[in-house]
Amino acid sequence: MSEARPHDMSLPSFAAPGHDHGACAGAVIERAEALCAARGARLTEIRRRVLEALAADHAPAGAYDVIGRLSEKGGKPPAPITVYRALDFLLAHGLAHRIESRNAYVACSHDHAADADGPVVFLICERCGAVGEAASADFSEALDALARSSDFRPRAPVIEVSGECAHCRAASARPS
Repeated sequence: MSEARPHDMSLPSFAAPGHDHGACAGAVIERAEALCAARGARLTEIRRRVLEALAADHAPAGAYDVIGRLSEKGGKPPAPITVYRALDFLLAHGLAHRIESRNAYVACSHDHAADADGPVVFLICERCGAVGEAASADFSEALDALARSSDFRPRAPVIEVSGECAHCRAASARPS
C-alpha cells in the first residue's frame, strides 16, 4: 500500500466527532515550530498564541474571535493590530489560511508550502461550521487545463465549497 500524500483525497477532510483535538492542535503547533526553524522565521509568543487559538477549533475564526479566545485564557487581550500582524505572518508561512467567504481564518494542518502550485480547496459545512481542507491531483490538473485554455495564470488558487459534512448528514439521518 502506498503512503497517502498530505493533500490526497483519500485522507479525511473533516475530523470525526469526538476525535482527540488536543493531539490535532498539538500537531499544528509542532508543524509550525519545525517550519519556522527550517526557514529561520520566528514563531514569537503572540504568533504561537494566535495559532493555538485558531487550532482550538476546526471552525474558522475571525480576528476578534481570536482575541476572545486569547482573553479567555486570562491576561490582557492583545490589540487587534497585533492579532492581524500575527495572522499575516501565519498566512505568509502557510500555517493558517483565510476563508474569504467567512472573513475568518483556520489553522493549516496540512503539510504544504504557502506558495503551493495546486489549489487549496476548503469544504465548509453550513451546519456545524467545520472546515475541511482537501485537494487531489486530478482536480489540480483539471484546474490547470482550464486556466491554460483561457490563457490565464492563477496567482493563488483557493476554492471554497459550502455544503454539509458527512458527520452532520449522519446526525440528521438518525431518528430522534
